[in-house]
Amino acid sequence: MKTIALIAATALALPLAAMAQTNAASTPAKQPAANTTGKKVVQKVVPKRIIKKVEEAKPISEDTDITLSEQDLKVAETILTGTIKCELGASVNIEPDPKKPGFFILTHANVKYRLHPVTSRTGAVRLEDPVREAMWLQLGNKSMLMSQKQGLRLADECQAAKQAEVAEDMKKNPPKSLFDGADAAPATKKQ
Repeated sequence: MKTIALIAATALALPLAAMAQTNAASTPAKQPAANTTGKKVVQKVVPKRIIKKVEEAKPISEDTDITLSEQDLKVAETILTGTIKCELGASVNIEPDPKKPGFFILTHANVKYRLHPVTSRTGAVRLEDPVREAMWLQLGNKSMLMSQKQGLRLADECQAAKQAEVAEDMKKNPPKSLFDGADAAPATKKQ
C-alpha cells in the first residue's frame, strides 16, 4: 500500500517540479538582503539535548484513529504491566491507559510511549507507538523496547517476574533446536 502511495506521489510531483524549474529559469534569482551592519550573520542551531528535553516534556498524543479489534483486545489482556527490570540497570514502566482500553503507556528513560497491540504472525506479543515509532516486543522469557526510527534496541532483556520463571525453566529444560529434527521412532525388535 505504501508503495502505491509513493508511486502516485512521485507521478504527481514530477510534472510540478518540471514546471517549477521552467518558472525559476525565466525569472531572475533574488539576491539575499545585504548585511548593512558589516557583522557576520550566524544562524543559531538548537542543541540536540534541548530538543530531547522538549520532546520528553511534550504530552503524549491522545488523538488516534486506531480502532482495536476483538483480537487486539485479547492480546492486550496478556501484556505484563508494572515496573520491569532490563539489562544494564535500565527499567521500563508499562501501565494500561485509563482513557482507552487496550492501549498502554510505557515509560523508559523519561520518555513516554503510547502503545497499542498489533497482530503478529509469529505469536509474539507486539505493541507499537506509530507517532514515536517505537515497538514493545513481549516474548515468553523476555521483552524489549525497540526504536523503529533509529533501528536499535532502547531496552533489552527486560523480564517481569513471570518471564523470569519461564527463562529459568528454559535453562533447566532447554527447548528443542529447530535443527535437531523430529524425534526418532522407537526401534522395533525383529523376531
